Amino acid sequence: MQSYILKAATRLLVGLILVFSVYLLFRGHNAPGGGFSAALVAGTAFALFAIAAGPEPVRQALRIEPRTLIAWGLLLAVGSGLIAVLIGRPYLTGLWWTPAVLDGALAVGTPLFFDIGVFLVVLGTILTLLLHLEER
Repeated sequence: MQSYILKAATRLLVGLILVFSVYLLFRGHNAPGGGFSAALVAGTAFALFAIAAGPEPVRQALRIEPRTLIAWGLLLAVGSGLIAVLIGRPYLTGLWWTPAVLDGALAVGTPLFFDIGVFLVVLGTILTLLLHLEER
């Protein structure tokens, strides 16, 4: 089925949904949101794209295998907790750094890396399921 309205709407909505997903991801370690909800929102963008264009254009747009996202996400989430262990703190203790270049305007911490890891695991899982269902 060729729906020109769906394809045109998809071109507009996918970008907006992905930007909102990034917003949720970076907002999450200070307020509600985070890796899980951001990945669910990003998954809806890719689902919409797969419905409108099919699974092959989604794979081409990703340029990476979804299972690779899962592996990198697990590595990042586990690694963010191990940083605290390496300096003698309990596993998953939040640590923050303020880059000198930004004069303290931005604090980067291990909760952000954990959220990004969760984001990659959940998005990789959603994409794996979605693409396998679309291809059959």
